[in-house]
Amino acid sequence: MKLYLFLVLLCASVVANAQNRTAELRQELIDAFDMSEKYSLKICDQMPAEFYQFKATDSVMTFAEQWRHCVIFSINQIAGRTGVVNPLKERKLPKVMNKDQVVSEVKAMYAFIRKTVQELPEAKLYEKTGFTNGEIPMWRLIYAVENHIIHHRGQVIVYLRLKNIVPEGYVGW
Repeated sequence: MKLYLFLVLLCASVVANAQNRTAELRQELIDAFDMSEKYSLKICDQMPAEFYQFKATDSVMTFAEQWRHCVIFSINQIAGRTGVVNPLKERKLPKVMNKDQVVSEVKAMYAFIRKTVQELPEAKLYEKTGFTNGEIPMWRLIYAVENHIIHHRGQVIVYLRLKNIVPEGYVGW
């Protein structure tokens, strides 16, 4: 009887610990994307509307196109790999976007990511998906999407500087 009780308590403890781990992971992802959104919107806000079609050189995307690319890539990667409904499936973003459109779409992208993280079934969060050097869990792919956003955000910071705008301080994690 004591062994049976011990095993029941052990199993309950393992299940509770796994659920707590998943809740912590979800919160960590949400916190990271909250700070990312805050900083991304700060960068978007600093660029005057008249410079949203500015590009650093002829061979790169405009300021607006950098953000458009982030939105499309992030949503398509997460929706395509997790199987959630893609909010861009039935609509295409315009090739040329003004400041208000960019800010609206960036906010929508972050809202989509947070909603997906909150609602994704636990098994899907840990499910393996193909990546550059093999397979990674879905939660890590979501972090890779953030890394992609950081990459392009760094590029648009250069655009600000080329327009003699000193970017406001980094907000961190």
